[in-house]
Amino acid sequence: MNAFNEEEYLSFLENGFVIKPNFFKFDEVKLIKKETERLVSEGKFRNVATDEDGKESKSKQNLQLIPLYDQSKIFRALPYQKKVIQAISELIGDPFILRLDQIFLKPAKNGLGTSWHQDNAYFKIADPLKGIALWIAIHDANATNGTLQIIPSLHHQSLEHERDASSDHHIRCYPPEEQTLTVELNAGGVIFFCYGVPHQTGPNGSDHLRAGLAYHFIHEDFISEKVHQFPNFCRYMTGEKASGGMNEYGTLVEQEFA
Repeated sequence: MNAFNEEEYLSFLENGFVIKPNFFKFDEVKLIKKETERLVSEGKFRNVATDEDGKESKSKQNLQLIPLYDQSKIFRALPYQKKVIQAISELIGDPFILRLDQIFLKPAKNGLGTSWHQDNAYFKIADPLKGIALWIAIHDANATNGTLQIIPSLHHQSLEHERDASSDHHIRCYPPEEQTLTVELNAGGVIFFCYGVPHQTGPNGSDHLRAGLAYHFIHEDFISEKVHQFPNFCRYMTGEKASGGMNEYGTLVEQEFA
């Protein structure tokens, strides 16, 4: 059974994204939340928010954990789930690699968002539709707590980026914000969006923390030297080089998502 119908796939090509509410079920969401809480309690996250002087902000927090594969067996196993592999395969084709895994966590009240950017400003692949991000709402994500916002149908345009003064390592762009779509999802809902889609997250003004889990995939044909400059390593998910994690970790990891 396909992950997407024809209408959803054609919409992905036209708009650059497709949303799947309830992609992860109740027990899976419970597991994801519990593992996130463990990582928080162990102090694994780093505040990447800065003030205008470039120093770590004391008043705002944008907490990031990257990479994930060496911090959590659960999160390294998640992208190996059959429904994830099926969905990515349908959108960007085979063979493809997993290139990046990370969590952004916005604490209650002072959680800072991540500024507008296109992932392809980092990855720089020739066809932005051949790279895709899977963004997972760990907690209910809405306008109040700074959920993901995107701008549809700009994925074939390469926007100019500059250093982001509110982050110690990010870049940002300035897309036409009047076209913004706010993506509100219950915990376990996901959005797949290609590397060309401008996106940001807002500040968390709620009384509860909010976190988003993101995996980035690239079709094998678009692996380049630029890809290897990120704090991760390529894991083949499909094709002849795919091993279910055996080559990378010495074990089949799919069942570790439990």
